[in-house]
Amino acid sequence: MVREPRRRILCVRVAALYDVHGNVRALEAVLRDLGRERVDVVLFGGDLAWGPYPRETFELARSLANAKFIRGNADEISTIDTTDARRDFVLGHLGEDDAHWLQSRPFSWSADDTLYVHASPRDTETPYFAWSPPEILAAALDRVAESRVVSGHVHMQTDVRVGTKHWTCAGSVGFPYEDEPGAYWTLLVDGMPEFRRSDYDVDAAAAGIRKSGHPRAHEYADMIERPMTAAEVRATWGAA
Repeated sequence: MVREPRRRILCVRVAALYDVHGNVRALEAVLRDLGRERVDVVLFGGDLAWGPYPRETFELARSLANAKFIRGNADEISTIDTTDARRDFVLGHLGEDDAHWLQSRPFSWSADDTLYVHASPRDTETPYFAWSPPEILAAALDRVAESRVVSGHVHMQTDVRVGTKHWTCAGSVGFPYEDEPGAYWTLLVDGMPEFRRSDYDVDAAAAGIRKSGHPRAHEYADMIERPMTAAEVRATWGAA
């Protein structure tokens, strides 16, 4: 995707919250931790409501006066297979108007020489990993004016240098791929990332998810109790 030049906001503290995926308990934990921080912007980096508690997660995020939102692939609900039971579940809880609001969020946001996108500067869908070949990463960053890109989509915290640029993955609040359970997010101070993890009662959250009525509730609950690790992701997806 080619972006038009824009005036960039400077010198802000940004809490980058990506891939909440309807895990409202994880989001509550992060917001409790944010209450002890000075944060100018809470940037929701896409895939906010696609999960077991769409309505509760959506309303909590929208209640924040300093929140900004960009669009993720799971927010583009009109493009998702209509036979996917998860789509009906999310739409049934959000309603058409709020689902449209999510889908109409901008592709990106920029501050402090940092470009925030969901998956990459190209699209909201293609996964890129810290171990992807350097030439693949460099091609994805082609024509990006900013020195740093922050993304999510792959649900793990990483930071790699690609030529003269840095590519930071902020992690996943709701369903991380990390070595231990928790809610993972990133604080950026003047464009420099600080990886964070918020604790919450994962067992209680998993028990609630199993009762949520979501068509993949048990799978989602298992995912937060025992996250897939980065090593397991790499073994599954290889050098994508």
